Amino acid sequence: MSAALLTSRPAGNDTTLLLTLSNPGVRNALHPDMYAAGIEALHAAQQDASIAAIVITGAEQFFCAGGNLHRLLDNRAKDPSIQAQSIDLLAAWITALRTCSKPVLAAVEGAAAGAGFSLALACDLIVAADDAKFAMSYARVGLTPDGGGSWFLAQALPPQFAAEVLFEGKPISAARLHKLGLINRLATTGTVLQTTLAWAQELASVSPHALAHIKMLLGAARKQPLATHLLAERDSFVQALHHHDALEGIQAFLAKRPPRYRST
Repeated sequence: MSAALLTSRPAGNDTTLLLTLSNPGVRNALHPDMYAAGIEALHAAQQDASIAAIVITGAEQFFCAGGNLHRLLDNRAKDPSIQAQSIDLLAAWITALRTCSKPVLAAVEGAAAGAGFSLALACDLIVAADDAKFAMSYARVGLTPDGGGSWFLAQALPPQFAAEVLFEGKPISAARLHKLGLINRLATTGTVLQTTLAWAQELASVSPHALAHIKMLLGAARKQPLATHLLAERDSFVQALHHHDALEGIQAFLAKRPPRYRST
């Protein structure tokens, strides 16, 4: 079986789209076919009002080993543009994850290495097994990061620790990253996907309109000064107040009942 990104709706949780990295024999190593499928799946999810959240995981309780070194060796014999095109497609998938208006959660068992780590970092929330490992192992094979790995780590970690992770390329425990806030929740091995799907289902009870705009504000906060961001928050708040989700949410809160948000 070749590399593939499998899509499904988990039983009993039809508001969540599950994307499973599958590349048997090479620990779900990434492939351009996966990138293209991921972009297509996110585009479809964006248009499907019945999908409230997206979960990315790996087959056979292993998230992703990153790039396939055998494929990279083969690409050395080809024009450099071939590898550049592959990285551009990965970047397009990472961008689609960041710009998708719906929450994206990573469920990490085993390990997330190289671009697999970058992929997990591109998600909004990360749930990991308490014994999972994360590694930006590029430098150990003479390479440099792709998929936004260096950008995400520089944003999320103290400068010295980000440098350590990237310079050494050694595995970092999920527990250590959890203490630093890079991982949201730890779960017992074998229960990570179940835990993540339950969280995704919980997010389905929150206003989809509010979540979309909060995700947009978080992304914008990384690149604009406070004065500009305060204006963006004002405009978002006013627009949200006059959206039907706010009417339902406020009325439900005052009536002490669960809100019933309808598709936008």
